[in-house]
Formats: sequence, C-alpha cells, structure tokens
Amino acid sequence: MPKNPTYKVPVRRRREQKTNYYLRRRLLVSGLPRLVVRRSANNISVQIIDSLPHGDKVLLSAHTHELKKKYGWKGHCGNIPAAYLIGLLIGLKAQKKKIKKTILDIGLQASVKNSSLFAVLKGALDANLEVPHGEDILPDDSRIRGEHIAEYAKMLQSQNPDLYNRQFSEQLKRGVKPENLPKHFDTVKNAILESFGGKK
Repeated sequence: MPKNPTYKVPVRRRREQKTNYYLRRRLLVSGLPRLVVRRSANNISVQIIDSLPHGDKVLLSAHTHELKKKYGWKGHCGNIPAAYLIGLLIGLKAQKKKIKKTILDIGLQASVKNSSLFAVLKGALDANLEVPHGEDILPDDSRIRGEHIAEYAKMLQSQNPDLYNRQFSEQLKRGVKPENLPKHFDTVKNAILESFGGKK
C-alpha cells in the first residue's frame, strides 16, 4: 500500500471493485431512474432504481426465474433470448407504473455490443421504455430469437451427438430442443405481451 502522506484509501466498494463512483456520479447527474442490469453465467436480473438523498429505492425488478415460473421459459437463463425477454418484461412493468424514461446502468461489466446486456436494453426499448443508447450496440432480431443457437445446435447434433447431448442436457430435460429455440422464444414473448394486455 502506498505510504505517501497525501494518499487516501479508496472507499470499500471501490476497493472491492463493486462500484465505479465516477460512473455512478455521471448516472445520478442525469436525474433519471437507473435501469440496472446484472448478470451471472446462468441468470440475469434487472431493476429500475431511483436514487434518493437517503439511499437507492428499487421501483421495479425482474429476474430470469420469473420467466421460468410465470411464463414457461425452458431455455437457458443467461443467453441473449432470455436477456431480451427479461428486458421486455421490465419495460412493460415500467409502462404500467408510468415510468417512461431511464438511463442504463451496467456497473463494472464490460460494454460489448450485441451482448446479452444490450439484449436487455432492446427488450426494454421494444416495450416503449425510453433509454438513451446508440443503435449499433443492439443485437439484431435473429440473435434476439436465438437463431444462432438453433443453427449451432443443428450443426452439433449432426457432427457430434454426444457433445450436443452434454452441452444442451439441461434444456433437453426441460423439454425444448435448442434447434426449436426461436419458436419457443416467440411463444414466451407472446405470453408476456398477453399478460400485459397486448400481443405482437
């Protein structure tokens, strides 16, 4: 640790690499609620958070577990189609609560265009939630529907059935073949839209 007398020890959450306070300040200055996206290997959670003088207040939340329990999602919960659906869900919840505009907060996660983080954003945008963004960061519709996963699964099944069964074992147990993921995606998307009184 530096011993310079003017050295200041960073605050705990900065030392633990949990919060970038410079970025957080820029988000707070916007005056908008934050669309907070966090992901692990197997799940994605999204919250809309309002920053108040006495602390943050969670206004709305959605988690990929909700996709499974309420809407019958049987695909992987950490991929791009699941990310889009959870973004759509939080966007529709925001619409119902009259929340019209937010600012995206991805924390310390790497900003990689076409990733699941921005699939969440695309889902929220399709639910008419306003979020400042650049168009080139959003995944295209074929990736949103999981067509790239379906094509890979078809190739793997024909070339290496054992690896196919190992790699997609959990999804196969849940009753949806990965090559049928785009169709399953459409079914779950429509179920979400219908639960909020609409259908695309």
